[in-house]
Amino acid sequence: MTVYVAEHAWLDGRVARDVRIEVTDGRFSAVSAGTPDGSGVRLPGLVLPGMANAHSHAFHRALRGRTHGDRGSFWTWRDLMYQVAGRLDPDNYFALAKAVYGEMALAGITCVGEFHYLHHGPDGTPYADPNAMGHALIAAAAEAGIRITLLDAVYLTSGVDGKPLEGVQRRFGDGDYDGWHDRFGDLCGGGHARIGAALHSVRAAPAGGMAAFAAWTDGLPVHVHLSEQPAENEQCRAVHGCSPAELLDSMGLWRPMTTAVHATHLSENDRRLLAGRYVCFCPTTERDLADGIGPARSLADGGATLTLGSDSHAVIDLFEEARGVELDERLATRLRGHFGADELLAAATRDGHASLGWADAGQIAVGQRADLVAVSLSSVRTAGIDPAGLVFAATAADVTDVIADGRPVVTEGRHRTIDVPEALRTAITAVLP
Repeated sequence: MTVYVAEHAWLDGRVARDVRIEVTDGRFSAVSAGTPDGSGVRLPGLVLPGMANAHSHAFHRALRGRTHGDRGSFWTWRDLMYQVAGRLDPDNYFALAKAVYGEMALAGITCVGEFHYLHHGPDGTPYADPNAMGHALIAAAAEAGIRITLLDAVYLTSGVDGKPLEGVQRRFGDGDYDGWHDRFGDLCGGGHARIGAALHSVRAAPAGGMAAFAAWTDGLPVHVHLSEQPAENEQCRAVHGCSPAELLDSMGLWRPMTTAVHATHLSENDRRLLAGRYVCFCPTTERDLADGIGPARSLADGGATLTLGSDSHAVIDLFEEARGVELDERLATRLRGHFGADELLAAATRDGHASLGWADAGQIAVGQRADLVAVSLSSVRTAGIDPAGLVFAATAADVTDVIADGRPVVTEGRHRTIDVPEALRTAITAVLP
């Protein structure tokens, strides 16, 4: 048993003082507040549950700071993204993902949902292990000390009209849904890893196989990019006569473990369809790509559960994603106070974990996985603040210590096994065109 002592800790949606936390076999075995001067490993600042990054494309990290010249658009951003995608193999993707997941650990993230579609070689030829790229991601998360839900994606077409994959896109595809299902069945999880599924989008996943996909993946975490841009909605209406959300509903995809990612451009009926589902907002990517502001408050009021992701990794900072949800609502409505700190931190911790199939993580409570994130209250950003308002002030740079499943991963602001900046520099240089 290990005992941790926190002057401040986030318990049950509020700040508690003088908290004693006992950890046995990687889980919380006792948690008690109001016990000053206790003996144990002291954790500084405000101690939070581990955070869950519910939507990641690890290889996009190589694009940070490189897509802003000549202004550009989502589509010019995608051109560079495809160039990087074409240079990846299981070895260099492992190195890049390990560094990216190390950056996540430094930011207080103890679990990632990796939305994965780089399945095969650059020309579409499968590797000897058809899941070599997915297994590289799983291994990378283990090396970085965090958990992963690998969300293996169906990506079969390049448009809603069924246009075939071409160029580097060919490495994304399995030919048809049966081909995807055959490969998917051989993925191996266990321990720190769980296997989920994804439909890339209605652009990339033909309607004809969606019902079979829904049957195959019943009970698993299933994620889908939804209505990220108006063009996606327009194309779906032109081909199917309905919105993407309505098409997925007709195919039986909206289930309790389904997550709609982005959900930016929704009709009133679309919002109704997402009641009882997870919706993952990625504000730093949505603003980086000029995609728009999603209806977060409306979705939450309608019964959706919000989660957070860093998506393209314009930054990796779930504090920034969390307050981005609130601040974007303020810009859209010119009113303040849409989400409280408790709601935003729930999205970053408990609800994000649950959407990835880890319902036993994301809270500092007996029986939960022992994930702890200590955030400084004495940095230039947080000195003098009310700890209850931390989410509106802190950044990833304020994380000092991270424990995942009872194991220290970050200590005094440094990853215990990875020189993350050097690993990022080396790995990104290797994959740039």
